[in-house]
Amino acid sequence: MSHGNFPSLQTRPLFTMTVAVETTHAPGGPDGAGLRVANISGGSFTGDRLRGTILPGGIDWLTARGDGVTLLDARFVLQTDDGAPIAMAFTGKRHGPADVMAALARGEAVDPASYYLRIAPTFSTADPRYAWLNGVLAVGTGDRRPEGPVYQIHEIL
Repeated sequence: MSHGNFPSLQTRPLFTMTVAVETTHAPGGPDGAGLRVANISGGSFTGDRLRGTILPGGIDWLTARGDGVTLLDARFVLQTDDGAPIAMAFTGKRHGPADVMAALARGEAVDPASYYLRIAPTFSTADPRYAWLNGVLAVGTGDRRPEGPVYQIHEIL
C-alpha cells in the first residue's frame, strides 16, 4: 500500500499582533481549574498583506489546568487600515517551568524561548479583499509581556 508523497509543511509570515488587555476577572472553575477572563481593549497588527487595529470588546478565556497548562480561547475583531472587519478566534496553550510561569504571573518580562505559547487562529470575513483569509490555516507563537501579549502569526502553505 502506497502512502503517497505528502507535501512538507511550510509557512510564511502573516502578521505580528500586539494585544492590549484591559482587565482580568477570576471567577474560578470546577475541578481545580482556575478560570480567568481577560477583556481585550485594543491592539494592532501588521504584516505584508494586511495591517490595522484590534477593536475593543474582545475577550480571552484562560483556563489554568491542574497539570500546569493554561488553555487560551480568544475572540475579537481585526479592523484593517482600509476598513475591512475580520473576525479572529484562536485557541492555544501556554506552559513552562514553574519558576518561569510564576514570573509571568507576577507580570515580569520573561524570555519567550523559556516557555511554550502557541496558538491556532482562524479568520472570517465577508470583505472580498480579504476573503482569502477564510481558507487560511494559521499558527502562531507568543510572548506574554507585562503590557500584554505579542503574537507572530504564520500562514501554513
